[in-house]
Amino acid sequence: MVDAYETFLDGLRRKKGLDLNGYKRPQMERRINSLMRSLKITDYGTYLGLLEKEITHWRKFLDTLTINVSEFYRNPSQWQVLEDQILPELIQTSRSLKIWSAGCSTGEEPYTLTMVMMNRFPNVKFTMLATDVDDEVLNKARMGAYNDKAVLNLPQNYINGHFTKEGSNLVIKDEVKKRVNFMKHNLLTDAFDRNFDLILCRNVVIYFTEESKAQLYRKFYGALKQSGILFTGSTEQIFQAREIGFSLVSSFFYKKGD
Repeated sequence: MVDAYETFLDGLRRKKGLDLNGYKRPQMERRINSLMRSLKITDYGTYLGLLEKEITHWRKFLDTLTINVSEFYRNPSQWQVLEDQILPELIQTSRSLKIWSAGCSTGEEPYTLTMVMMNRFPNVKFTMLATDVDDEVLNKARMGAYNDKAVLNLPQNYINGHFTKEGSNLVIKDEVKKRVNFMKHNLLTDAFDRNFDLILCRNVVIYFTEESKAQLYRKFYGALKQSGILFTGSTEQIFQAREIGFSLVSSFFYKKGD
């Protein structure tokens, strides 16, 4: 029997270059069906044709599926561990940090870390790669304009020092923007760069299948330097960490090697 959902995924892969096979089916299918109902579309073939023709529907489709929820300094206690423990230890062993924010959404995370580096470690050289699969959120990230809600957790001196007020928005200053290299990248299908000191992948993999998660964490392990750190989200414990070669140095922080 032909599985209409699987046929739809195959069409997405061939016609739009989007591979959703690594994502959990129940969540993806529920969101896709909800979008179809809102348009009074009852079959996947018709919906795929609409996604091919109409860029506005394609963007809404991507936005709904990728769940682009982000904010500056998300989970402040975890950022405190990063600033007080993890970064100082990394700096002891490396004269220049190579950092990757994987699944960066609209840029709050890499901009936060860039501001941390500029304020707490002004004499340390670093490179900041920020990637996402969604062109739309990357464009928003490059613009760097945010509402007041996005910066609620950010220390006030960061807001005062690194943003300008433009109408109802707070806009990241160019001195911060130029430090972040935004690129399109698919975590499930694209190759990874190597020799990172620190990789942040937080609140990204919760919609991935267990198999995809396992493959991804192994790829992150391979992309880190020895003793490099992977920083995960609050709901993303790596159950096979030791098997992969990670050791837990603090909650949500995994070190390559012992």
